[in-house]
Amino acid sequence: MTTVTFRQAHTADAAAIHQLISDNLQIGHLLPRTSDDIIEHAARFIVAEADGRVIACAELAPLSKTVAEVRSLVVAQDARGNHIGPRLVTELAASAVPRGFATLCAFTHDPSHFVRLGFSIVPHIWVPEKIAHDCTACPLFRRCGQSAVTLPLRPGVVIRPEKPAAVIYGGRKAAARRPNVERLQLRPAAAEEQVPA
Repeated sequence: MTTVTFRQAHTADAAAIHQLISDNLQIGHLLPRTSDDIIEHAARFIVAEADGRVIACAELAPLSKTVAEVRSLVVAQDARGNHIGPRLVTELAASAVPRGFATLCAFTHDPSHFVRLGFSIVPHIWVPEKIAHDCTACPLFRRCGQSAVTLPLRPGVVIRPEKPAAVIYGGRKAAARRPNVERLQLRPAAAEEQVPA
């Protein structure tokens, strides 16, 4: 694959981001987003670009002053298998730390991708900010098929640790498998302007 660059998104990227999300709604279990919503929040996104084309995106969505969510994480079908998703999460986490967020969370149908990055599966009620912000208005509230995952954030935290966080299953802890990939550490995201709250 050609060189992939990661950068903060701009309003001009909104159409490409919207297309990525729309093309992957079913396969990625993504929530639909309107063009206007993406334009309004474009600066929250990190995009991956190759050959002048946006091939992946992810949004850092604040839920409170201390909790932010990884939202609309998607990689184009022809770009998968190149560790672009984990790198996007790393970039989001790096940008979240200096902004004072203490926890990064995600709600996903396949938590294994996040567990490999050091996240822990937790009960939904451990992320009350998400429930108040989105869940209570959702038609699937209390019947949700997604798992909640969280990662504590602090300067120097390792996104892909050698010993990932334990996975919590109803009070029992099961050690997560050790990944067979290199470690990625937090570093400042390649942003040209500060991401607004």
